[in-house]
Amino acid sequence: MTADLPPALTGRARDAAHARAGDCACEAAGTLADRPDGTVVRHADTVAKAHAPDADRAELTARLAVAARLPGILLPPLCPAPADLHGRLVTFWPYGAPVDPDAPDAAPWEAAATLLARLHRSPLAAPATVPPARGRGAPDARPVAPPPRNAETSEIRSVPSPVTREGEPDARSVTVPATRAGVPGVRPAAGPPPMRGPLKAARARDRLLAVAPAHPAAAPVLRAWDTLPAWARGEAPMPDSAVLCHGDLHLGQLVRHPAPGGPWLLIDVDDLGTGVPAWDLARPAAWFACGLLPPDEWTRFLTAYRTAGGPAVPADGDPWPALDVPARALTVQTAALAVARAAAAGRPLDEVERAVVDACDRMRGIPAELTQAVPK
Repeated sequence: MTADLPPALTGRARDAAHARAGDCACEAAGTLADRPDGTVVRHADTVAKAHAPDADRAELTARLAVAARLPGILLPPLCPAPADLHGRLVTFWPYGAPVDPDAPDAAPWEAAATLLARLHRSPLAAPATVPPARGRGAPDARPVAPPPRNAETSEIRSVPSPVTREGEPDARSVTVPATRAGVPGVRPAAGPPPMRGPLKAARARDRLLAVAPAHPAAAPVLRAWDTLPAWARGEAPMPDSAVLCHGDLHLGQLVRHPAPGGPWLLIDVDDLGTGVPAWDLARPAAWFACGLLPPDEWTRFLTAYRTAGGPAVPADGDPWPALDVPARALTVQTAALAVARAAAAGRPLDEVERAVVDACDRMRGIPAELTQAVPK
């Protein structure tokens, strides 16, 4: 995909493209990921990501705006809008040190859960207003009109967003993106779109149907898919759209920034949006249910999430009425992709892939009271 990241960029962005091409002598350079849905390259302290060809500019810009206003939770982007390079949208980020895959005992389950809880408690959007000064600078709690617009350039002057002691942005103010008249740029974002989790599950099922519908393992996966409620298959609106969600949580979505010892932050905004917060807990829940995640690690994760006030599950008691449907959906998604990949490579399923297919085979119909079980 080198052609998708041409050296038409300038400065650090060009260096990142050169790192992908392999013509950079810097040791801190190279390809971090290269998949059909995105290519990620690094040069020194800059990371460039070429998003999927069908990425929507407005939605991606809105997601970047969310990351920029939640710097203690999400890794903030270096630029407020994606660049358009030969038909691909590219975003730029500071480098963060990832989770060490060779140190499973040091997996930051508590950090992941705490960040998720804080994300789920974050406002969907901050009002484009600021408290004006009164008297000798005392804040007036009354909202005012949005920041002034420059008459010549139609540019909205940005207003800094203060940070609370916990590192979370103060909801009273927000930086408002600007667009120059007649010049493509960043438009004020209306808010995050719906998260893409159910859509990704549907795409995994479609890939299985396209690649290996007759595979022996396809039948239990497709039967399990049919038991899911319409919203979990991306065929109906989600029952809760008032919570900000990551949409694709796993340990590969955490980095330390500044590297190497900074605080953990969430990365990858491609699936960020509003939806059912239990979806963000679904992957570790599914792994636990399939026997792939040890009970003590699941307990650490769930306890940390509850301690941080996460709204996806009740504060105590049985979490599964909320987690059952998302965990099943993630299991089916994982199994569908596993069978499709194994069939495409002409190889048998490995032990982990067989475990998720077996979990699908054990699935039966979901009780009606669980199909829309979302904590209030």
